[in-house]
Amino acid sequence: MSGSSSSSSVLELRHKHYGKNAALSYKEPLHMVRGQGCYLYDQAGAEYLDCVNNVASVGHANPQVAAAVSAQLGCLYTNSRYLSSQLNHYCQELTATLPEPLEVVYLVNSGSEANDLALRMASAAAAAAVTPHSSSTTTSSSSSLQDHVVVMAGAYHGH
Repeated sequence: MSGSSSSSSVLELRHKHYGKNAALSYKEPLHMVRGQGCYLYDQAGAEYLDCVNNVASVGHANPQVAAAVSAQLGCLYTNSRYLSSQLNHYCQELTATLPEPLEVVYLVNSGSEANDLALRMASAAAAAAVTPHSSSTTTSSSSSLQDHVVVMAGAYHGH
């Protein structure tokens, strides 16, 4: 796919084939065609410091990351439903950097997945907080702990 299409034709095709609820930034959307390090470049070659995308730690087009991803994709591309010594090795390396008593990680690939996981973990923690030694089965307070979520209007985790 070429990066030479005009911004208006790219916008027209986006409106035709991409979900309308996925927000664009800016009144006049920027048409980015490549990135390098901490910079993005538009179709005219103008350079922008990228302070928005989730690549700040490694940069765009990082050759080491590209090589590692390419090598892994050439070998195996799957999720964590199967046993993987690479997954175990990575998790061991990652948990070795964490303070005690943290020793388990959950890997997600988006803010939406992270929020979903956080809600499931909060629900499980709320259920565990209801003491099993209680004389009543389910109380209204335990139910409200598990069934109510507050979302901030200005919260951001993607679109």
